[in-house]
Amino acid sequence: MSEPVHHKPIIGITLGDYNGIGPEVILKALYNNQLNRICTPVIYGSMRILNRYRNQLEMKDWNLFGAPKIDQINPKLTNVITCWQDPQEEIQPGKITPEAGKGAFESLKRALEDLKAGRLDGLVTAPINKSNIQNDEFKFPGHTEYLAEAFEVSEPLMFMVSDTLRVGVVSGHMSLREVADYITKDKIVVKLQAMLKSLREDFGTQKPKIAVLGLNPHAGENGLLGKEEEEIISPAIQELKSKGQLIYGPFPADGFFAAQSYRKYDAVLAMYHDQGLTPFKTIAFNDGVNFTAGLPIVRTSPDHGTAYDIAGKNLADETSMRQAIYTACDVIKNRYEQAELVKNALKKNPVVEKMTAQEEK
Repeated sequence: MSEPVHHKPIIGITLGDYNGIGPEVILKALYNNQLNRICTPVIYGSMRILNRYRNQLEMKDWNLFGAPKIDQINPKLTNVITCWQDPQEEIQPGKITPEAGKGAFESLKRALEDLKAGRLDGLVTAPINKSNIQNDEFKFPGHTEYLAEAFEVSEPLMFMVSDTLRVGVVSGHMSLREVADYITKDKIVVKLQAMLKSLREDFGTQKPKIAVLGLNPHAGENGLLGKEEEEIISPAIQELKSKGQLIYGPFPADGFFAAQSYRKYDAVLAMYHDQGLTPFKTIAFNDGVNFTAGLPIVRTSPDHGTAYDIAGKNLADETSMRQAIYTACDVIKNRYEQAELVKNALKKNPVVEKMTAQEEK
């Protein structure tokens, strides 16, 4: 990395689909370099397009710094690395265009290069359109899967986090028809292990307590409404409980959230995308963050999409984008501190080593 992560981290921010609200929430979150006290932000995208939005948002008194490469950024300013040539390209807020999809990919690709080279300490991704970004190099349902392949991680965890609620999902971007066949005992165990590790290393929870949701209505009603709870989910929970982990469930999803039972746990593991993300976005939409656990790098994003219906209208709320940057910085700090603790614990105690040597004589 460019500097030790216990100093101010360098955070890459990808532009996303520039006809959505990505540029607006990025600019609002970073306006007047207000986050430069905690990080050095580097936007990957297009200076020209960002200036168009900056003018629309009446931010003409605030200048962005154009950096040709990551090693030429200014730590006191908000930096922009232009990732493609677009002299004639026009922004079309609210429109789905192939040009915006290409721009989203070029921004992500360039940021990934710097991330893999250790020139960034973390990555925050603005929303993409999962259809117009598709190309020969991006054939994925979303950022999570693309980054997982780039870093050779087979089972990343989509982990939605906020101050009041954390929810992970076993199955992410797939059709509901495929979910039941996808879920296995081993997959649930792997996801729970990733969640436990992330809670300890990324969020500083020393003894995590996790709730697991059932797949079927009423968590199967003792087998009446489905066998997955008895045959797959409960055995996975018991395997980790037998190793001393605080894992509980499976709970019926509707009553669990209605009774606010999530407040008793450090995190919740849902079986599929909407089962976890619907209550999460209902409870924590404004300050919610999408964090990809299980990767060797830190990646977050706001918990909303491109929101074409309000793009270019100065209506987008930047809170989730700002929180995504805060969360990335916090996780980077926590990982550094955790690594230091482990390193110090592994150092040999010279007094013990001397006593052991004397005993051997």
